Amino acid sequence: MVFSSMIFIWAFLPVVFILDRLAGLPGLAASEEKGRTEKKGSRRKGRTDLFRSNLLQNILLLIASLFFYAWGQPDYLWLLLVSILANYLLGWLLSCRKGALSLRVGRAAVLAAGIVVNLGILGYYKYFNFFANTLNRVCGMQLLEMRQIALPLGVSFFTFQALTYLIDLYKEKIPAEKNILNMALYFSFFPKITQGPIEKYRDFAPQLAGRRQTLKKTAEGIRRFIYGLAKKVLIADTLGACVDTIYGFEIGNVSAGFAWIAALFYSLQLYYDFSGYSDMAVGLGKMFGFSLSENFDYPYLASSITEFWRRWHMTLMSWFREYLYFPLGGSRKGKIRTYLNIFIVFMASGLWHGASWDFICWGLYHALFQVAERLGLGKLLEKTKAVKHIYACLVVCVGWVFFRAGDMLLALQYIKRMFLPWMYTASGYAVQEIVDHRAMLAFVCAVLGCGIVQKAFRRFRDSAAELVFCMVLLACSIIVMVSSTYSAFLYMNF
Repeated sequence: MVFSSMIFIWAFLPVVFILDRLAGLPGLAASEEKGRTEKKGSRRKGRTDLFRSNLLQNILLLIASLFFYAWGQPDYLWLLLVSILANYLLGWLLSCRKGALSLRVGRAAVLAAGIVVNLGILGYYKYFNFFANTLNRVCGMQLLEMRQIALPLGVSFFTFQALTYLIDLYKEKIPAEKNILNMALYFSFFPKITQGPIEKYRDFAPQLAGRRQTLKKTAEGIRRFIYGLAKKVLIADTLGACVDTIYGFEIGNVSAGFAWIAALFYSLQLYYDFSGYSDMAVGLGKMFGFSLSENFDYPYLASSITEFWRRWHMTLMSWFREYLYFPLGGSRKGKIRTYLNIFIVFMASGLWHGASWDFICWGLYHALFQVAERLGLGKLLEKTKAVKHIYACLVVCVGWVFFRAGDMLLALQYIKRMFLPWMYTASGYAVQEIVDHRAMLAFVCAVLGCGIVQKAFRRFRDSAAELVFCMVLLACSIIVMVSSTYSAFLYMNF
């Protein structure tokens, strides 16, 4: 089940939302009572009622989240449950203060076991065939047989959240979670289970027992969900259809123009697809009283690759910065070590996105430009705002070719056509056959929506005009969903 499906919008979401509101009535009454009186006894009763209503809502959301996950991949529900139980027990062991576990070496052993368990699950299901194929090629013989292993939904995301919990617990930044239901909801909360955002437990845990649902927050959540749905359905899927058509050509039919169209359209498709999902996740969180982390900050307005990665998939880069870059030494151990750490982090980022050398090279490609900017390219680009912005967009756009092609040789063929256009002019197709008026309209809207319109019309926010605009977007999205075929989110593959 995905957010942009009819069954989610017309069945799952309304049912869960109504039941959640019914379960939260005691907390709502407590909030109203608190507003009428400030007596000590009333405040205590209000807190108790709020806790009870949050508990009922948490149980409901946990059941709904497990159902949501099982709908898409029932065969791997057990894996999610095992991961929840294992990390709950590991957290309990890390919190022990008796015997050997009270010593640093004992707690370190538990943390190491937790890292091995979580990365072992991720490694087997996502990387076994990649490492087996690499080992067989290096050795020149088949040492390991390839296996038919389906990638469990959201395994990269809930694994990183599990590591966050254990590492923060080891560093004593948070207390251990005693309620396994809270732990289970943290792992499986349906708005973020398949594609994030990657929430740190220290940010999510206080909301499990202390969140309040307001009309304003609910309205904001609905608004964000509609914007995200429109991004996915009206823009990302429209551009994606053109990209898929071009990549479906024989390479001899791909002219320079088609190569550029594919690169530009895919850059916008990926942004609107993933940021659309993130908007829907944040919106759903607000509708149920949670505040989830923002994942995007208009990345195509960046004027350097370093700035781009402060704006793109922010929760992932925050995770790598806190749990990999800083432990490696960050920028505290000299320039050479800093550059090496950047390459390690982005190689890991590439591997996180996909189990192939294409993704690793994509990560190293971005690391190379970040190091170049630190070595002086950044200062050189500061002389003109226009040039540095074009530079950032061009580097990112070319990088996405590796991301989309799925094959290094094919990606290089497309890049050759982009930068040596006079050599590749022939094609058996006309541009008008592939890029129709609807696709061009989506492209123009996509460019304007990368931050230009938002900055120009700030007063439009929370106005009656925006309400009408959201209603139109929702209606258009539903019409397109009814008349089009199913289209999964791109990051579900990672």
